[in-house]
Amino acid sequence: MSKPNVPSLYEWVGGIDALNRLTTRFYDHVKNDVLLAPVFAHMGADHPAHVAAFLAEVLGGPTKYSEEHGGHPHMIRQHLNRHLAQDQRRRWVSLLLETADELGMPDDLEFRSALVGYLEWGSRLAVINSQPGATVDPNAPMPKWGWGEVKGPYVG
Repeated sequence: MSKPNVPSLYEWVGGIDALNRLTTRFYDHVKNDVLLAPVFAHMGADHPAHVAAFLAEVLGGPTKYSEEHGGHPHMIRQHLNRHLAQDQRRRWVSLLLETADELGMPDDLEFRSALVGYLEWGSRLAVINSQPGATVDPNAPMPKWGWGEVKGPYVG
């Protein structure tokens, strides 16, 4: 018996168009969120598209973010010295998931489990990288997330 082809998370979510809809609507919500609006007050109009491209690459899509922006080291630099707190991180994750529901994005348990897993992992990494003394490894690999990732203890 042959194994059926399993789509990437990127394919399952609907590709870059779906991720652009998600991040555009999400950052519209962020502007009105008491906890998150101050964090993102500096963001430019292109921020949602950059986040969509980053998520696309992480979820198994095109490598546009790495090619055009410098990959994971660039994303880490965006968080340096921002002093993010756990309540902001939790709100970011919950608002993104609420927006996914609002837009009718896939809500099957396997996809949502994988998506939540990445959002929790990535947002916690953002908090770590936003604290005083955090540095950027210029060779930090781009995270790659799939169906049911187990990464082991984070060691920095």
